Amino acid sequence: MSTVPPTTVQAYRASLLHFHADPAFNPDACLWHEDGLLIVADGKVSAAGDYAQLFPTLPAGALVIDYRGKVIMPGFIDTHLHFPQTDMIASPAPGLLPWLETYTFPTERQFGDPAHAREVADFFLDELLRCGTTTAMVYCTVHRESVDAFFEASAARNLRMAAGKVLMDRNCPEFLRDTAESGARDSEDLIKKWHNKGRAMYAITPRFAPTSTEAQLRMTGELAAAYPDTFIQTHVSENADECSWVKSLFPDARSYLDVYDHYGLMRERAMFGHCIWLDDRDFERMAETGSAAAICPTSNFFLGSGLFDFEKADAARVSLSLATDVGAGTSFSMLQTMNEAYKVARLKGSYLPAARMFYLATLGAARSMQLEGTIGSFVAGAEADFIVLDPKATPLLARRTERCNNLEELLFALALLGDDRCVGATYAAGRKVHERASTTQA
Repeated sequence: MSTVPPTTVQAYRASLLHFHADPAFNPDACLWHEDGLLIVADGKVSAAGDYAQLFPTLPAGALVIDYRGKVIMPGFIDTHLHFPQTDMIASPAPGLLPWLETYTFPTERQFGDPAHAREVADFFLDELLRCGTTTAMVYCTVHRESVDAFFEASAARNLRMAAGKVLMDRNCPEFLRDTAESGARDSEDLIKKWHNKGRAMYAITPRFAPTSTEAQLRMTGELAAAYPDTFIQTHVSENADECSWVKSLFPDARSYLDVYDHYGLMRERAMFGHCIWLDDRDFERMAETGSAAAICPTSNFFLGSGLFDFEKADAARVSLSLATDVGAGTSFSMLQTMNEAYKVARLKGSYLPAARMFYLATLGAARSMQLEGTIGSFVAGAEADFIVLDPKATPLLARRTERCNNLEELLFALALLGDDRCVGATYAAGRKVHERASTTQA
């Protein structure tokens, strides 16, 4: 019998889902308990397993919250999105570069105002929680104020978030331009202020190679070496025109990705958004360095950028994750992102099972961020970030899931038919931070 005082223990009864491996390489990767119990103590997972086995271990008087009929799983992890682009989501443009010029840069100009930045950050985080996302890798703007506003809003909700100030010292409007020196100085100040403070994590954030001079990339690499437990996030090989532009700016580089490699920006905790036009050697280099790819299917469809090649990435055993890429991405929902990822795979001639999609949005993302054991699963000691999914959230979903014959069919229905309405509740560090009005508890 546990000796933990009952006031520190909460237990949640539902079907439980999490992973211990990648389903693409391990057929037994999925951990599923039809009638399960998740036990949380002091904001961390104490145990997860069958209700019949774990219920007798609870201390007398421990509260059991009954979510039977629903699925509890780790919170979603979104590895690439832009909080300042919240208000320009679904803006029309013929491609990536004109979209940046027409909408992105003018919108980001406003984030030197701390009050505006905080108001958008509050809405952005609440939207993530409504969609079941408990951790994200987030681009702020070039303004230090945008980073402070984001982490203040995140700390108020006790969320594990990675974010950073965008670095741009060329090929952008003057009103969004820093310098190699000021960008590095501001980033280092923000690292010291926020990284590993509470649940905040800092991400060194060169926007993409075309908007940084060689001097800025060099100083960014030096900063990444000086603070090896920080994250790095940037874009690579998203769009064919962009790739041509990079070739003209860095003619000596073997590839677009090689630009970052040359300046020491490929290492563990480096997250590269998109990765559509990489070649075999690029993927091999990602695997060698422990760098990871954030796959952004909704934004890639929206901007007509191309289709991610799952088979090529898997052949090199690159760490993969899914991302919404708001605001080029058209939804905050990781379920809708799974829907689009499935279609990307089919159009490239491969198949993406539902279990793999849920893995990529949880443990796969945690592994990509070098955070396995901290988030993304229900191993003992992991932070208790979890969500409650309702397979009957809509009439169509309820009708379809009543006819599911196995777990794969259930997960496939959630991924292809689900959206934010499926998220009955979201918990961060054991505390409820979102609940849909229709969710009931016994």
